[in-house]
Amino acid sequence: MNFNKFLTSLFGNKSTRDMKLVKPLVEKVKQAYPEIEKLDNDALRAKTKEIQSYVQDSAKDEKAKIAELKAKIESTPIDERGAIFDQIDKLDKDVLEIYEKALNDVMPVAFSIVKETARRFAQNEEIVVTATDFDRELAATKDFVRIEGDKAIYQNHWMAGGNDLKWDMIHYDVQLFGGIVLHQGKIAEMATGEGKTLVATLPVFLNALTGNGVHVVTVNDYLAKRDSEWMGPLYMFNGLSVDCIDKHKPNSPERRKAYQADITFGTNNEFGFDYLRDNMAISPSDLVQRSHNYAIVDEVDSVLIDDARTPLIISGPVPNGGDQMFEEYQPLVERLVDVQRKLASQYLADAKRLITDGTKMVEGGDKEGQKKLEEGFLALYRSHKALPKSKPLIKYLSEEGIKSGMLKTEEYYMENNNRHMPEAIEPLYFVVDEK
Repeated sequence: MNFNKFLTSLFGNKSTRDMKLVKPLVEKVKQAYPEIEKLDNDALRAKTKEIQSYVQDSAKDEKAKIAELKAKIESTPIDERGAIFDQIDKLDKDVLEIYEKALNDVMPVAFSIVKETARRFAQNEEIVVTATDFDRELAATKDFVRIEGDKAIYQNHWMAGGNDLKWDMIHYDVQLFGGIVLHQGKIAEMATGEGKTLVATLPVFLNALTGNGVHVVTVNDYLAKRDSEWMGPLYMFNGLSVDCIDKHKPNSPERRKAYQADITFGTNNEFGFDYLRDNMAISPSDLVQRSHNYAIVDEVDSVLIDDARTPLIISGPVPNGGDQMFEEYQPLVERLVDVQRKLASQYLADAKRLITDGTKMVEGGDKEGQKKLEEGFLALYRSHKALPKSKPLIKYLSEEGIKSGMLKTEEYYMENNNRHMPEAIEPLYFVVDEK
């Protein structure tokens, strides 16, 4: 026997050691299950509310303190806010630790509730419960729930991935082992047919009890939509909301609402792009994701290794090609330039008339002639600022005394830091500055 085999025989391999740690927890679930199995349908759902309250109330004081500190931030001087944020960060960590302990406390009961829910759906075509407001909301949009009087009736078949599927799965010990491992944040390797999708229902349900949201990450949008529809009724029956981000457009109110669900399904790319967009958001109201709590990644080797070789590019695809904005604004700009061209021509015509008349009046000794000249050169200056490359304008400026007269007008309006310039350019739609 070599040394490695000797150590293995003495301490066991990693898998054996992990199994020894998980097996007692599986036994606790199996011990809790008979009590859950005895409950009627309403009592089963009430049990979910009971453990949900236990988990959320476990950190009630810390959450209240965080809310109090956040309310203080706006009225606190900026240089003193750092200390408040440090306190909030510490309390957030405390809340996570408290929740972790509370979830471990209720795990046997929570797993038993999911297992018993699955068994009842598998063995009954319909499950009748007292209707709640949540049931009534579901009945308005889901075909597997209907309301009759004060009762909600859940069917054991529903549409998932375009197919009408009948629920026929029950959790066995192998799924319990996998569920515990996933809850502990470890990787669970399972062969095809061992019920990977069913395993995920256990830790997903458990961690959704905090109310902080759970993300179920899949490799393509078909699986994301199918799994949300396939596993969703198990969660919804027990009062947990379910949505899928791939069913909604990015940064839409519907996607923002999907992230507020207790359990949110989606593809790794969509979760990733939403995260990148949130990091580029200017206002808190632009955010779609909330604080990250717990996520399960299906086919983790593909998501973290294969797909990770291709980085996400936040620019993404442009809907109608690169010229979309150009095509949108081109006709508007053309209209604007056309209107300005007509205005420039009118000012040039006015300038010629006023300058000609004013020159004659000045030569004839009429004092009003100077005023007409000023008006004429202002009109000429406006024509120049509107369209300096106009050929008729350039030709007119080449005549003796015309350009110098316009430059004197420009000097007047540029005096004292362009104080009078707004008066000169106010009638124009835009100004062209030649350097």
